[in-house]
Amino acid sequence: MKRVLEPELMEDEAQVKAYAEADFEVPHSQFIERLQAFVNEPGFSGTALDLGCGPGDISCRFARAYPLARVHAVDGSAAMINYGKLLIDDALKPRISFIQGLLPHVSLPQASYGIIFSNSLLHHLPDPMVLWDVIKKFAVPGTRIVIMDLLRPASIDEAQTMVRTYAADEPDILKRDFYQSLLAAFRMEEIAGQIAQAGLDLKIEQISDRHVFITGIAS
Repeated sequence: MKRVLEPELMEDEAQVKAYAEADFEVPHSQFIERLQAFVNEPGFSGTALDLGCGPGDISCRFARAYPLARVHAVDGSAAMINYGKLLIDDALKPRISFIQGLLPHVSLPQASYGIIFSNSLLHHLPDPMVLWDVIKKFAVPGTRIVIMDLLRPASIDEAQTMVRTYAADEPDILKRDFYQSLLAAFRMEEIAGQIAQAGLDLKIEQISDRHVFITGIAS
């Protein structure tokens, strides 16, 4: 099945609200657990970069897991950024900075970051090399890189089955978005090719029937 592009940004207010209020407890908590296992530095006190932060749930989870760290949370959607600012706990506000900007042109406060992470951004990008090029731009030797994203199913039928299996109780707008995201996602071999083209040394692992997890240390 060929890739079918979806809109790069979530800007519709109803769509943003549904996404922000959806139950992503399992995948988001697993993302942080896997990140912690890879980084293995509970006292990390630098600044992390969250690419495609959405309403900021994973940025907040990261900040709670690393109480000495700061996070620069980037998203191209102003509606997502605004929602994130409304949802963030007061205790985390001093350590999380939301930055609205479209990759690769976003202006960031730092030239490099100790950790760069991203969840579910890659499949939104018309040109996937944008993500890998931005990572290369803001990484220095020793930067830990952690990426999770969807994998494209082999067929339309398989994508529809995944929607029924994993989003049966979600609002129709989320079912639609999940389906479109599955069709816009990449296959393992495509991601491997992108990483090779970017000249990055990253490990690629399929961790479920629909998720890929990518880690590495910049050199």
